[in-house]
Amino acid sequence: MAKKAAKTNAARLLDREKIDYESLQYSTDDGKIDGVSVAAKIGAPVEAVYKTLVAAGSSKNHYVFLVPVADELDLKLAAKACGEKKVDMVPVKEILPLTGYVRGGCSPFGMKKPFRTFVANQASELDEIIVSAGKIGAQLKMAPEDLLKATKGELAELTAKS
Repeated sequence: MAKKAAKTNAARLLDREKIDYESLQYSTDDGKIDGVSVAAKIGAPVEAVYKTLVAAGSSKNHYVFLVPVADELDLKLAAKACGEKKVDMVPVKEILPLTGYVRGGCSPFGMKKPFRTFVANQASELDEIIVSAGKIGAQLKMAPEDLLKATKGELAELTAKS
C-alpha cells in the first residue's frame, strides 16, 4: 500500500480556507526539479505549471510573482504591476528566512508573512493551475480563481511577449 504524502503548510492553509485542490507528488531522485521537468513528471502541460518568485522593490517591500515555468519574469513589467520604480529578485540565501520555503519548493500559500501577490495574465485562460505545495517533490493543482482568492492575488502582465 502506498504511503500517503504528509500535508504541507500550504495544503493545510487551503484546507482552512475550504479551497479545492489536488495534491501531486513527483520523484526528485534524478535531481531534475526545474519547472519544465516537473511538468513532464506529473504529466501536465508546461503552460499550466507556474513557478513562485520572490522579489524586492526599491521601497524594500517584498512581492510574490507567479509565472509559467517556461517563461521568465520581466522585472520592468513586475515593477510596473506593483507600482515600484524597480524590483530585483531576492537572493537565494534570503528566500528561506523570508518565506519559510527553500528555493525550488516555494509555495505562494503559507509564507511566513503575506506578501502582495501577482499572477501572470495567462493564468486566466487556464482551467487548472499547478504551483508548488511548499516542498520539493510536491505540487498543488487548482482552479486559477481559487489561487487568486487564496493569495489575494492580482492578475498582471509579467512576461515579455514572444
